Amino acid sequence: MSVTEPKAQPSRPFTLAGVSMRDLLASCAAAEAVSTPPRLPDPALTEQPVERPKAA
Repeated sequence: MSVTEPKAQPSRPFTLAGVSMRDLLASCAAAEAVSTPPRLPDPALTEQPVERPKAA
């Protein structure tokens, strides 16, 4: 390649018209929330049954 030849420019990634970054991030957050299974409750935080003395 000679000095006078222009260098090839890397192709730019295309953008979708009409999709804002805010909408894109919101859709990703919604998809993650829907696809994540619910967690089991923490055993330390669940209420333990209160032991009461037996009636005589």
